[in-house]
Amino acid sequence: MNASDHPSSDKTLIAKTLETTIHVGIVMLLLFWCFRIAQPFIQIFVWGIIIAIAVFPVYRRLNSILREREKLAAALVTLLLLLIIIVPCVMFAASLVDTAQKLSADFSGGSLRIPAPPESIKSWPVVGQTLHSFWSLSSENLTAAVGQIAPHLKSLGLWLLNTAAGAGFGIVSFVISILIAGVLLANEARGAQVAKAVAVRLAGERGTDLVKLSRATVRSVARGILGVALIQAILAGLGCLVVGVPGAGLWALLVLILAVIQLPTFIILAPIVVYVFYTTSMVPAVLFAIWNMLVGGCDSFLKPLLMGRGVDVPMLVVFIGAIGGFILNGIVGLFIGAIILSLGFKLFELWLNENTPREETPEASPTTPVSVQD
Repeated sequence: MNASDHPSSDKTLIAKTLETTIHVGIVMLLLFWCFRIAQPFIQIFVWGIIIAIAVFPVYRRLNSILREREKLAAALVTLLLLLIIIVPCVMFAASLVDTAQKLSADFSGGSLRIPAPPESIKSWPVVGQTLHSFWSLSSENLTAAVGQIAPHLKSLGLWLLNTAAGAGFGIVSFVISILIAGVLLANEARGAQVAKAVAVRLAGERGTDLVKLSRATVRSVARGILGVALIQAILAGLGCLVVGVPGAGLWALLVLILAVIQLPTFIILAPIVVYVFYTTSMVPAVLFAIWNMLVGGCDSFLKPLLMGRGVDVPMLVVFIGAIGGFILNGIVGLFIGAIILSLGFKLFELWLNENTPREETPEASPTTPVSVQD
């Protein structure tokens, strides 16, 4: 009797397993399809969330001043962010285009002149003689000098075009993300409820703490790393515009990249200062040098000021996140990569030390959550 029941039991088990597999496969296919449809917008939406979290304290103060007019406060914050992004970008882009047009016209008309190199360059190790010879040729016959490096200039031109296209797309993405951030701020109560509900669903009683930690990490990195980088880039670009350095927009972009990945901005600013000393009078050059020293060193006091009570993140994590994000997603990825990897690091650190407070305070209740400073 029991033996005869085995085939029917096996058939029932196989049928249920097959049915479950089909259901799981359909759900996975649906999720994959949804992901593919939303994939082009995920990065922009994530960046919008990051911006909304970073500027929420400003929105909250403005909303209090306006007597709880959420929509108006969100609109004003959005407008302010757009002005901060668009105005410097337009200024630097116009400067870059004007410089390119002037250089092209001067080169075509034969009026572009390069000063003779100083003799001290010959004494530089390894590259001194070669650099002096090429510089001398450029000052005497610019066309012949350009002919020698034509293949390299072609590669450089293609890189600049690709970089400019990526920067243009990045600016458009920034604008769309800021608009998304404005919508999220206007509906911040509902957004907070959804975030907490999802976190509690995924992490149980620790979900609320994870939301607070995520919020603190995003604000810390956004203000202390990205905010300082933007300030340095804008100040460096404005300094280049004032003294008439060609391509101020390009130098501002390079300063921004170096500042985000935590490399010294003097790598870009020092050669520009040398150029200004060679091309302008002493007083503007000295003032420009002092200005760039302040720009390069302002992060030492701006980071502690802007990070405030935020979560400390190792610079190596920020560096790897920024570089990896830039390789994957261009200019916008430079910012998102730094924040996402920093957030992942803090969540991993929290998970790694999850039981430490309970071991140190055995009298605490097992259900007492670990407090996280917002």
